[in-house]
Amino acid sequence: MATGETGFADVTYDLISVQYHSLKAGHDYGQYVRDAENAGLDDVASFFREVMQQDSERAKHCHEFLRRLAGTEHGGPATR
Repeated sequence: MATGETGFADVTYDLISVQYHSLKAGHDYGQYVRDAENAGLDDVASFFREVMQQDSERAKHCHEFLRRLAGTEHGGPATR
């Protein structure tokens, strides 16, 4: 998506997208953990917890980048 279409720089849009998808996936993984636990598959539940933690860290990293880019020419809102 070009800058003019969203009003924000591509990098900001990309970071927001990665952050959103990481947070959404993290929410979904909670159900996966419960499913694995209910099936008695502790190793699988542990794997889902690990993946959930990785997505949480990814979302935090995006947040740090977004905070750093806020108000800069790289962060938007874009000017025409």
